[in-house]
Amino acid sequence: MNEYQVIVVGGGAAGMMAAGQAAKGGAKVLLLEKKERLGRKIAISGKGRCNITNEENVSDFMSHYPGNGRFLHSILRDFDNVALRDFLASYGIETKVERGGRVFPVSDDAEKVVEALASFLKDKGVEIRSGIAVEEILVENGHVMGVRVAGQKPLLAAAVIVCTGGSSYPATGSNGDGFRFARKLGHRVITPRPALVPLKAPEEWVKELQGLALRNVEASLWINGKKRTTEFGEMLFTHFGVSGPIILTLSRQAGDALREGQQVKLQINLKPALTQEQLDARVQRDFQKYSNKQFKNALDDLLPQSLIPVMIRLSGINPERVVHQINREERKRLVGLLQGLPLTITDTLSIETAIVTAGGVDVKEINPKTMASKCVEGLYWAGEVVDVDGITGGYNLQAAFAMGYRAGRAACDRAFSQWSD
Repeated sequence: MNEYQVIVVGGGAAGMMAAGQAAKGGAKVLLLEKKERLGRKIAISGKGRCNITNEENVSDFMSHYPGNGRFLHSILRDFDNVALRDFLASYGIETKVERGGRVFPVSDDAEKVVEALASFLKDKGVEIRSGIAVEEILVENGHVMGVRVAGQKPLLAAAVIVCTGGSSYPATGSNGDGFRFARKLGHRVITPRPALVPLKAPEEWVKELQGLALRNVEASLWINGKKRTTEFGEMLFTHFGVSGPIILTLSRQAGDALREGQQVKLQINLKPALTQEQLDARVQRDFQKYSNKQFKNALDDLLPQSLIPVMIRLSGINPERVVHQINREERKRLVGLLQGLPLTITDTLSIETAIVTAGGVDVKEINPKTMASKCVEGLYWAGEVVDVDGITGGYNLQAAFAMGYRAGRAACDRAFSQWSD
């Protein structure tokens, strides 16, 4: 007879939820985590504040998952953003809504979320073994039997849920183990690649702007000369290129295009609230105000200080020119630059630095009603190891919790049906 009914591999968002739900249903559950502490990726999410979910209607969530949003349709309805916030509230985590519908704990402390999940596991009687790496998922005659860990006898169970994460932030334990398990068990793994990742730009002037954060700007992604999509919000210049929420959202499509050998560019609209005509009128007013000043001293009302010398060089206007000498064509060129600052994108940062992994276990080989494998009886998948990824805004954690919720309940049901047989 099995020592456990359900074994969960991986103690992140999906794994902790899955283990707790399986135990809540009455199953004897073992949670294995290779790191010494559970929830390490949760603890660093949202810059340590933990963007748990988003407040928008869950029916609108699907459009925010460029990676297989349709797969999540019923999963998110089963355990939606309201259910997640209510669950956390029952463990003392009150939440608040910020710009863009992002939901955070009132404490602004991601560790509190991890502690709440740990309390959930303790309340439901989940056995936790940390600092233990699973080496293999044991299968016999197409049925899962348990797992093998180094230096121990096999741990047997009627159901195994794999929640090992992707390949992002390997220091948190997500080093691609789940993909190795999947391939060995006959699953198709969609090539893992970085999503929500900063982008590299070769322009030398980018380095001058390192650390400059811009708010209320628009970034447009151009692929092979065609505009594909636009995002509005915040971005950041770095020593290697660009980052920040709107850049991260564009990065998945940019990275896929680059891997296909396509030309990728960004255009930054620094004044998206104005039409070109309105901005031209605004610039004319500033030029009239500073008509006797040199051009280099006439842009303080329009731009952050560090951006001024860069924009002057890119405009091609002599910085020493007196403003009233600048002609209409030069002014129009400046206006165009303010609403279309061009950047060449040559690469993304590595998958290890990405917030989320795109790719993973093919959703066509997972039953969305249960998160059960279609290749191996009694095997379940949940979280980032699955080929599902969303944009920034709380969508990825919500998906992980919802998949873990469904997998845990389904694995518990299977364990009891096996026991009764």
